[in-house]
Amino acid sequence: MQSRRSPRRAWTAVALVFLFMLINFADKAVIGLSSGQIMRELGLTHTQFGMLGSAFFLLFSLSGVMVGFLANRIRTKTLMLVMSVVWSAALLPMIRVSGFAALVGSRVILGASEGPAFPVAMHAVYKWFDNRRRALPSSVVASGAAFGAGIVAPLVTWIIERYGWHSAFGVLGLAGLAWALLWMIVGREGPADTAPDGEPASLLDDPRKIPYQRLIFSPTAVGVYIAGFAAYWIISLNLVWLDNYLIKALQMSPADAAWVIALPSAMQMTLAPSLAYLSQRLSRAGVSSRISRGILGTLCVMVGGVSMACMPFVPLGPFKIFLVGLSFSVGSVIFTLGSTLIGEISPVPQRGAMLGITNSLHTVAGLCAPFAMGRIVDITLDPAEGFRTGFVYAGSFVAALGLLAALLINPEKDLGRFRAS
Repeated sequence: MQSRRSPRRAWTAVALVFLFMLINFADKAVIGLSSGQIMRELGLTHTQFGMLGSAFFLLFSLSGVMVGFLANRIRTKTLMLVMSVVWSAALLPMIRVSGFAALVGSRVILGASEGPAFPVAMHAVYKWFDNRRRALPSSVVASGAAFGAGIVAPLVTWIIERYGWHSAFGVLGLAGLAWALLWMIVGREGPADTAPDGEPASLLDDPRKIPYQRLIFSPTAVGVYIAGFAAYWIISLNLVWLDNYLIKALQMSPADAAWVIALPSAMQMTLAPSLAYLSQRLSRAGVSSRISRGILGTLCVMVGGVSMACMPFVPLGPFKIFLVGLSFSVGSVIFTLGSTLIGEISPVPQRGAMLGITNSLHTVAGLCAPFAMGRIVDITLDPAEGFRTGFVYAGSFVAALGLLAALLINPEKDLGRFRAS
């Protein structure tokens, strides 16, 4: 008799969720790739464009928390279908509509609908894999985000340069509708939260719920919040400002900049599954989760921060391009390993909400970082100098947060406290 947890169906679900995250992050990235045209057409300063980039995150965190709790009760297939349709509804009017207010409104709606995407996507995948086997499929989902944020950048840039930024928004809106149709036909809900042999999906084998206050403020959860906040600070700078930096400060053409923007995503697609596989192997070898997930993930955040702080001082050339790629890629590993840490300490009935809360706290960085960078660039006489200063500050900030997170994360100790109560 075939197992309910069919490997083929499980990996089909992973492939569909990969596409879901690809479109999700392409929707985020299009604003940065269109920055030059939008700023010229609407006459925006760097500060105003930074505000536009931050507007996307105005309701992002709130919706992530709300839908995270709904994910405990509503099927992930339904939630993901609704989200993808709303994305398209937010993007498609931009084919013809122009104006700063309209664009801000579109980004706020898009952010509200995309806020829960990553935690719900992870929750959907976790229904197909037990705790010991989640790191690798989680990394594939995270790679979908990398693919959407950068690998498709040359294609999106080509559309923008050839047909204008309005057309790029329209193409991505149609892609969202196409995915929704495919998901409605092919998508399946994961069958269970325990392995076929009866092993608990979480190390918490006690069926009782833990008070949310204890879960939310446990040192491991707080450490994951801090590390993810730091990594998302870098992601939001990538999505909103990297294209502008490459063109204005480094004097690259839009086409060349698009290929450089693809590099962090290509590196992330290599680093995420490789380090997730390493983490999984360490776990199976008996290495503690504090080391195999916590230390490994936070070390990646620190490396990303240090690379970013050093990047402005290196002359343009292969090493600088490598630092750009490393700065904007390696820290994202924490989203895969951090999610598995949250899944590890959370009882199954509370996992969806905890993933939603975690992602929402991470993405608060998106509300702050784009505006902060835009302000720094505007108050300096030379945009190149402004970007240089902004990246040094950002990298130092991220590295410090990564170190703090490493000191906090200890899932085995937190699980012991939960069991003892």
